[in-house]
Amino acid sequence: MATGIPRANGKKIIETVRLEYAGKKPVEKILQSQHAELIEVGKRLPSDNMLIFADNLSALAALAQDERIVGKIRMVYIDPPFATQSAFQSRKLSHAYEDLLSGAEFIEFLRERLVWLHHLLSDDGSLYLHLDERMVFHFRIILDEIFGASKYRNCITRKKCNPKNYTRKTYGNVADYILFYTKSDNYVWNRPHKPWSEERIIEEYQYVEPETGRRYKKVPIHAPGVRNGDTGKPWRGMLPPMGKHWQYLPTKLDELDAKGNIYWSPTGNPRRKVYMDESRGIPLQDIWMDLRDAHNQNIHITGYPTEKNPDLLRRIILASSNPGDMVLDCFSGSGTTLAVSSELERRWIGIDNSPEAIRITLKRFAMGLEPMGDYVSKKTNNIKTSLLPIFSEEIELLGKHKPIEDFTLYAESNLIEELRSLIAEHEHTIELSRGTCKSSR
Repeated sequence: MATGIPRANGKKIIETVRLEYAGKKPVEKILQSQHAELIEVGKRLPSDNMLIFADNLSALAALAQDERIVGKIRMVYIDPPFATQSAFQSRKLSHAYEDLLSGAEFIEFLRERLVWLHHLLSDDGSLYLHLDERMVFHFRIILDEIFGASKYRNCITRKKCNPKNYTRKTYGNVADYILFYTKSDNYVWNRPHKPWSEERIIEEYQYVEPETGRRYKKVPIHAPGVRNGDTGKPWRGMLPPMGKHWQYLPTKLDELDAKGNIYWSPTGNPRRKVYMDESRGIPLQDIWMDLRDAHNQNIHITGYPTEKNPDLLRRIILASSNPGDMVLDCFSGSGTTLAVSSELERRWIGIDNSPEAIRITLKRFAMGLEPMGDYVSKKTNNIKTSLLPIFSEEIELLGKHKPIEDFTLYAESNLIEELRSLIAEHEHTIELSRGTCKSSR
């Protein structure tokens, strides 16, 4: 593999390219958007966690009015509509949402929300934007504009499903993409690793130290690029190879050698020993083959369309946040981000304007997930209703699933009646809070 040598005095030059289209608003105008009036609807246990039934643009603007939230969001994950120009139903054929925007209209719809999300993020926060091949290339440019091109970290490729037997003349589409950006260069990062297999250990760590029995591999102690400091000077009477420099200061190399961590070849070529038992695992790369969405009848799901694999969210949340941090998903759908955040002891905010999304999220909080096969065979749950027992004592009777109870339900003021009707349909009533709060608390 070819290795490039940095130029321009070692500084990487990154130029931001702009995407222009009709209807594109200045950032300043977006940040002046009118915010929603969010009304508390119900809660069981006091918490910072919030589930909000509202248009997410005006809800994000409302959250920005709260000094306890703005600049405090550690991580954002969003899985927005993909500009498919389709309507989506749950597995029980309930209307979930419509994805009818396309072209410039869709780009500006999502860009406005991304501007607000950047505003809400903490300086050490991260954003993960989940898209498919229709719009991922457009939004690489849009996010470069909003965050800065130097804040791009990865375009993660995820295998989303099993191979397809296409009849049309094209390759099977089994991937979608996650754009990973950070607000600054100093961001929360807990590097994810995959466990070693025995086969991979033997392949990677080929040598065994006779004295200790420890497995190790040999790696170079030099790196590309010429340096004029100590790492470019001779060590043990030898210079680094032409066009390269020592990875460590000579004093550090002496220290490694004294510990027996330098291997000297018969020709006198030094290499560093890297021991297998000091490895946390295989560092995760940017192609994820192991996180498909539901693909067999035994996998537990909510039945909401485009529902994502909880392990996908688990990986992202663990990598870019710590316990107690706030995670936000403003296209929260079936509540996967929220449920996983709760499991991992993160605080969370979820926003969605689909009544079906709110219904399924509350059901998930109360009862958990069901095997996918139950939707195929049209099995029904014996419990008469599963929508909102989470706000009553009945929650204790729902079986092995540990309910998520520590959150407050909010609704945009103009959606209160719709939420009341939604609740009434399932024979549960909640006394609506009389108070309103412009800052959504």
